[in-house]
Amino acid sequence: MNKLFLSLTISILLSGVVNFANAQQAKSSTEIMEAAYKQASKENKNILLIFHASWCSWCKKMDAAINDKSCKNLFEENYCIVHLTVEENDKNKNLENLGAEELKNKFHGESSGLPFWVILDNTGKLLGDSYIRKDGQSTDLPGENIGCPAAENEVAAFSALLKKTSKLTDEELLIIEERFKHNK
Repeated sequence: MNKLFLSLTISILLSGVVNFANAQQAKSSTEIMEAAYKQASKENKNILLIFHASWCSWCKKMDAAINDKSCKNLFEENYCIVHLTVEENDKNKNLENLGAEELKNKFHGESSGLPFWVILDNTGKLLGDSYIRKDGQSTDLPGENIGCPAAENEVAAFSALLKKTSKLTDEELLIIEERFKHNK
């Protein structure tokens, strides 16, 4: 009886260690982005890449707006939506995607705050980002990160970029704009 109990206990503990180890390993940003490029190419879509963290309330608002029943299909029909986890607290570091912070920095997001997002074509070319630039021009120099659009100027900038990078109609963009205005 003692050998059976000991054997079962060891099996349970080892199973827990294996499951814990697997739970600790988030996919790398390279794996995630390669799959996104393949899907975007196959579906003839651009990629909406969102850098986020589990503690970020504005990240949750961004996801809630995108996944709202009024907007979800509009986004899914026009974009491959990808999340990369960055800037987690110590207890959730295991959620971070290896290489995501470097990718965020590549797009000048190192001091942007979260969420920070970019729109890429299916080859990884940057089409736009979550910055509003003071001069209204798109340059390599970041302006202010709008994060999750909520204020009227943020929603307008987001909508303008969606219009340039998708097949969304003006009517569909109005639906998205109205939903994002609720993020205040």
